[in-house]
Amino acid sequence: MRLIKHVHSCVALEHDGRRLVVDPGSFGSPEALDGAHAVLVTHGHVDHLDADALRAALAADPLLAVRTTAEVAEALATPDQVHVVGPGETFTVAGFDVRTAGAEHAPIHPDVATPANVGFLVTAGGTTVFHPGDALTVPEEPVDVLLVPVFAPWSRLGDVVDWIRAVRPRRAIAVHDAGLNDGVGQAMVTGFLGERGPGTGVPFERVPPGTVVSLP
Repeated sequence: MRLIKHVHSCVALEHDGRRLVVDPGSFGSPEALDGAHAVLVTHGHVDHLDADALRAALAADPLLAVRTTAEVAEALATPDQVHVVGPGETFTVAGFDVRTAGAEHAPIHPDVATPANVGFLVTAGGTTVFHPGDALTVPEEPVDVLLVPVFAPWSRLGDVVDWIRAVRPRRAIAVHDAGLNDGVGQAMVTGFLGERGPGTGVPFERVPPGTVVSLP
């Protein structure tokens, strides 16, 4: 399996000629949906879901399938192609084995409502990748590659360190990073979660959008 990092929280996973896209948001990378066989959407915030782009992709390919929350499914209004999933479910889509984990978006502020959020454990070729969406869910299953949301209104780097320690993946890769500039912001966060921080016991890396990563 290989991973293609797109802008912010969007990644594509490829294995045996099949392409699975997770969280194609509105911050960029409209090409992420090109050639997709299936799409997973953790929740409906615009940085994780470009509804117009996904509707267009669904209209262009009647075989394209989406798994997501009830709220997102209602917004997309394409019931034949969009299927609702909740926590603890398992399914196979586009040749990838998927298990869901978590049900709620991390708290932002008592005055800010948060949507349902479902994380996805995706397995192919003996490797499991976990995309948590906007939550620090600790799945019950072993994780090879953990996609780490590194910068958000709801996150604190100290909590992210403890989360990585709790999940204990073999490898950690940054996502949810569009709010950081390429200079000080990226360097500060990467350093804290890497060799200049308190330590997680896990190799951590930030890869720029467009990078292709061989997994695990």
